[in-house]
Amino acid sequence: MNRVKTVYCFAFVTIASLFWGFSRLFLIDAPNVFSHAKEDMSYAWYVPLFSLYVLWRERNEIVKSLSSPSIAGALSSLPFLAMGFLGVRGLQIRFEIVAVVGLFITLPWAFFGFNTAKKMLFPAGFLLFCLPLSTFLDIITIHLRLFATSVAYGALQGFGAEIIKRGTMLMASDGSFSIDIAEPCSGLRSLFALMALTVAYAYFTQPTWPRRIILSALSVPIAVAGNVMRIFTICLVGKYASSEFATGFYHDYSGFVIFFVAIMLMVACGEAISVVSRRCRAKEKALPREDSRRTDKAPITNADLGVALCVTLAVTVSMAFLAATPKATLTEAPSIRLVDIEGYNCRKLPPAEAEVKGLPEDTIIDKRIYQESDGSWHLVTMVIGGISKGSIHRPELCLSGQGFLMATPRNVEVNGIRWRFITLRNANGADDQGFAYTFFNQAGFYTPSHTGRIFRDVLDRSLFNRIDRWVMVTVNSSSDNFSARKIFFEKLSEKLK
Repeated sequence: MNRVKTVYCFAFVTIASLFWGFSRLFLIDAPNVFSHAKEDMSYAWYVPLFSLYVLWRERNEIVKSLSSPSIAGALSSLPFLAMGFLGVRGLQIRFEIVAVVGLFITLPWAFFGFNTAKKMLFPAGFLLFCLPLSTFLDIITIHLRLFATSVAYGALQGFGAEIIKRGTMLMASDGSFSIDIAEPCSGLRSLFALMALTVAYAYFTQPTWPRRIILSALSVPIAVAGNVMRIFTICLVGKYASSEFATGFYHDYSGFVIFFVAIMLMVACGEAISVVSRRCRAKEKALPREDSRRTDKAPITNADLGVALCVTLAVTVSMAFLAATPKATLTEAPSIRLVDIEGYNCRKLPPAEAEVKGLPEDTIIDKRIYQESDGSWHLVTMVIGGISKGSIHRPELCLSGQGFLMATPRNVEVNGIRWRFITLRNANGADDQGFAYTFFNQAGFYTPSHTGRIFRDVLDRSLFNRIDRWVMVTVNSSSDNFSARKIFFEKLSEKLK
C-alpha cells in the first residue's frame, strides 16, 4: 500500500470514529432538538441535505485540491476535539455542533492540506444553522418581541385603531381583542430559517463573496419586517373582523403568507444587487476562481504519515473514551429549604400551574412570601433542578414579557453569597420593584452568573462524571430600595449557607 492510500485509510478511520463518537448527536439529540416546540427548528432538517448537495456539486474541485497532510491542520483540530468532549459529556448540544463543524473543516486540513479545508469551509459552516439558538439567544427573543410589539402598535395607531400596549401584549381599548406576542411569535425562528435560505440562495445566484454577504445580511431586516407585518395584520383582523378568527386560523396560517412575501423580497434584493453591480462596472467580472489544482506535488513523506497517524489516534481514542465512559451519576438533592425568618410573617405558597406542568418531574419547588410589619413583602422561590437541564433557566427571560423593564443590573455580595440585583420598572408607571437571584449547588459553589453555572455544570459532568443538583433562588420584592431590603437578604443569605 503506497503512502497516499495510507493517508486515505487514516482519514476514513478518523471520520468513521467521529460519526461513532457523535452518534447520539446525529441520531437522537439533534433530531429531538429540531422537533422541540421551544426551538421550533423544522427548517434544520434540510440544512445537512443542502451541505451534502454542495459537497456533491463541488466533488471534482475537492478531489483536485487534495494535497499532503498538514501539522497546522492537526493542531487546529485539537480545540474542537476538546470542545466535542465537553459537549458530549456535559450534555451541551451547541458545543457538540460547533465541534463537529470545526472538525469537518480542520480534519480535511490535517489530512489533505489547506486548499481542501477551504473547499470544506462553506458546506461545513452552513451546518451552523443547525445550532439551537432560540433558547440560547432568549434575551434577543425578548427584544424582538418588544420591538415587534412597539412597531406594530405604532402602525396600528397610524391606522386609527384604538389599541393599548402593555409589555408584549396588544389589546383593543374596549377589551374585545388581545394578543400576547409570545416567544414563538418573536420572529427568531423565521429569522434563522430565512437566513439559511438566503445564504443558500446567495451562494448559487451571486458570483462574488461580497455580494453573497450583502444579500445574506439583508435577510435580517426582511425577516423582522415580515414578522412585524404579521402581528400588524393579526391585530387588524382581530380588531375589525373576528378576534377568534385572528387568533385562531389566521394566526396559524398567516406565517406561510408572510414567509412567501419575505422570499419574494429576498429574490428582489438579489436582483437589485445584481443591477447595482452591473451599473457600477461596465463589464462585471466575478472574483477570479482560485486554482483548485493540486499545488503541492511533493510526495508524501514519513513525517506526513506521522501527522496523519497522530490525528487518527487522537480522534479514535477520544471517541472510544466517550463511548466507554459510564453516564454521569445524579447527586443527592440539597436538603436546604426555605424556612421562617425572624421578624417576618412567612406564608408558604403552592407552585404555579405553569411551573408544575412546564418543568421536569424531578424538579423541586419551594415558594414562600415574607411580609414585614409595614406591609412590604419579599416573594422567594427556590427551584432545585434534577437530571435534566430544563429545570433552571435565566430569570430575566420571564420579566420583560410580564410588562417589566429591567434596569441597573448589578452584583452584590451579602453574607458571602453573591446576588444579581435588578430594578424592575413597570410599563404602566407603578412603583419600581426589586428582583434578585443566585445559583448554588450541593458542593457549596455560589454564583450569580447563569453562564458561570453552565460552565461549572459542564466541567462537573465531563471531568468528574457527576450531575449536580443546582438550586436557583429568586426574590421579588415590593421595593427596589436596597437599604430597606438589606436586612432581609442578610438573614436569607445566612439561611442558604
